[in-house]
Amino acid sequence: MDSTHRYGKYRVEREVLDEERLEEVTQRKTHFDVHPSLTESLKDSLRCTVPKLKQTVVSNLPVLYWLPKYSVWEYGMSDLIAGISVGIMHLPQGMAYALLASLPPVFGLYSSLYPALIYFFFGTSRHISVGTFTVLSIMVASLTERLAPDELFLKTNGTNVTANVDILARDSYRVQVAAATTVLGGLIQVLLGVVKFGFVGTYLCEPLVRAYMTAAALHAVVAQLKNILGVSPARFSGPLSLVYTLKDVCSLLPQTRLPTLLVSAVTMVLLFAAKELNSYLSPKLPVPIPVELLTIVAGTFISSYAQLNSNYSISVVGEIPSGLSPPRLPDVRIFGEVIGDAFALAVVGYAVSVSLGKTFALKHGYKVDSNQELVALGLSNTVGGFFQCFSVSASMSRSLIQETTGGKTQIAGVVSSLIVLVTILKLGPLFQELPKAVLASIVFVNLKGMFKQYSDIVTLWRSSKIDLVVWVVTWVSTLLLNLDLGLAASITFALFTVIFRTQQPTYSVLGNVPGTDLYVDIETHREAREIPGITIFRSSATVYFANAELYLEALKAKSGLDISKMIIYKRRQEAKQERRQKRAEKRAKRQAKRKRQTQKTAKQQSGLPVFSVEEEVGCWRDRCTEGTENEEEGWTERENETVFVIPTTPQTPGSNSRWEYLKGGDADCTSLGWVSELQDGDTTTLGSSSEDTLSHDLERVSLGSLGKWTWDIHSIILDLSTANFIDTVAIKTMKNIFQDFSEIDVDIYMAGCQACVVEQLELGKFFSDTITKRRLFASVHDAVLYCLNNRGATSFPRYETSLDIHSNTKL
Repeated sequence: MDSTHRYGKYRVEREVLDEERLEEVTQRKTHFDVHPSLTESLKDSLRCTVPKLKQTVVSNLPVLYWLPKYSVWEYGMSDLIAGISVGIMHLPQGMAYALLASLPPVFGLYSSLYPALIYFFFGTSRHISVGTFTVLSIMVASLTERLAPDELFLKTNGTNVTANVDILARDSYRVQVAAATTVLGGLIQVLLGVVKFGFVGTYLCEPLVRAYMTAAALHAVVAQLKNILGVSPARFSGPLSLVYTLKDVCSLLPQTRLPTLLVSAVTMVLLFAAKELNSYLSPKLPVPIPVELLTIVAGTFISSYAQLNSNYSISVVGEIPSGLSPPRLPDVRIFGEVIGDAFALAVVGYAVSVSLGKTFALKHGYKVDSNQELVALGLSNTVGGFFQCFSVSASMSRSLIQETTGGKTQIAGVVSSLIVLVTILKLGPLFQELPKAVLASIVFVNLKGMFKQYSDIVTLWRSSKIDLVVWVVTWVSTLLLNLDLGLAASITFALFTVIFRTQQPTYSVLGNVPGTDLYVDIETHREAREIPGITIFRSSATVYFANAELYLEALKAKSGLDISKMIIYKRRQEAKQERRQKRAEKRAKRQAKRKRQTQKTAKQQSGLPVFSVEEEVGCWRDRCTEGTENEEEGWTERENETVFVIPTTPQTPGSNSRWEYLKGGDADCTSLGWVSELQDGDTTTLGSSSEDTLSHDLERVSLGSLGKWTWDIHSIILDLSTANFIDTVAIKTMKNIFQDFSEIDVDIYMAGCQACVVEQLELGKFFSDTITKRRLFASVHDAVLYCLNNRGATSFPRYETSLDIHSNTKL
């Protein structure tokens, strides 16, 4: 068979193999050759060693890993500023979200204090802020108002029942319900984390979570209408409760209290304007303006001075006790009534927290353990429930503030907790005259970000219709069936899409069958041969939101490259080089300044002419350039612990020269073991005989030349022949794969994509953002030949001539 390839001609002559003959040629291994026996697996799991014990303790208590390495000089000030900024946000949001949960405001402050302290010891994310959250507050409110309605706490006057409600008794029972639900939800989260059920968050796809939060925002708006308008609608529960509540509020519009409406309108207008101004000035401000805190301070002052409660009957927060309440055991009799709500709170809280945590971890180059996050969040809720807290999770707004203001570790969460503690102990009673309309307006304005998520409809329509259907079904079911039943219906529908579109995938590295152009799994076939320098990776199922992360982790594991650590190390070296360049510039300026002063002195003493500054600086640069050239000529002879590599082609300005990988260097790279243990941003030093050595030649360092990281892979081929669709999450994962591996000079290619997959990649703008279609091949064999011609001959000299990888295959 003759065929003309784009990059040459080749002839393939081989036997046509059917499945039976293929088994004879490749000699498939038995199950026992691949998988260890049950006895061996059990012995390995029960074997206890000191390293294994240390790893277990550190993984269950992550604070023991990073706190001993904490650098006060490097992280202290950043964490302090971020913690104060987040703590200031905790105060208004804690009280507002407690009101949203139909609880006294002080319990919102408790929920901002205890859980954050517990998460400090057990959490793995460095940037999320644990505390009150809008969606969870709405879910708690639906539960407390259902089990403790006003009708059960009407006051009696002798034998007559009055229309007045015993607010103290009602609030006390609602706090018990919320605390019992929080403890039960926390125990569910801990149990799921212990049994390694953290992967359940993977099945809560991004469209589902975003649609659920968007629908929950509408529930929050309707719930706050009574405080914004000053009316008292009836309480409804179950399916269509949102519709019934909204209908009742509309019927009560003629009874709207104008003073309350005026306070709400003025507060919302001022908050909207202040937040827009804050966004406009954010690039110029070190920390955001605490507009919410200023709002509650101003509202409290005006209400107290004008006596809005007594003069205009505007409802206020009321008594806020100072000091901390002692721990109390939850009422276990309530567990049976709230177990369904507790499970929904546990799942939603975990999904929000882990999605935020992974977002920041990907941005800053560290890893978040999903199972440990379940345990950490569960312990935060369980312990917090004993102190009358309600369910908490990570807050999107506070987490963004903590990250943008420079927060580096969980120390920022401790600082924010201290701000809340001071408020509870000393400042709480000052907010007793704060109008509830102000807190309701704060909740309303903070929902603006969630309402922006309706733009997902347009994005998903263009990129993935299936994700759009999941989004719409989640939104509609959450609105009509309420938050708990809506979540169950949404998850069920999403799982049905999984059942119909995929099955449990297996990942494999393919090798070539000698004498053929076929590729099979090297782990299950003895005669399969891996092509040197090329890794061919295949998944048995399509890549989508449920297994996109698993696909990326399996690719890293099969390729044997720890991309995260390597990229972190590379970025540290780049940052170190930039700092040294700045220091060199400062030294040059100081030398020029001293020279000018010397010349002025000489002129004053002898009257000789003085050269201009420009001439002196130019001469200095010429001398520096000559010195640099001399140094570069002999850079390979320097005796330091950094191994350099020699370029295959002369490097010219603006060119992208490749550097050959040198293995088996004489440099002692054992000292680089600390790279895997340091956190991103830690100060590191690389052993060298001279600081100027790296400042001049750091760009010549190749990760492949270091003894810690030596590999033969120059190309990875992703066999996507099994994929029949691809969604937005998978497209983002593919982009990350191309970007991450390109940073260590490994090329990625895709092969065997079906026409529908290529179309979806185009809709997702994959080619314009990452690669061109030259990286996409019709078959794996075409991709292999291209790699060997274009990359193998450059980095591996043994392929410089005609590349005959098969016994009867010639170029």
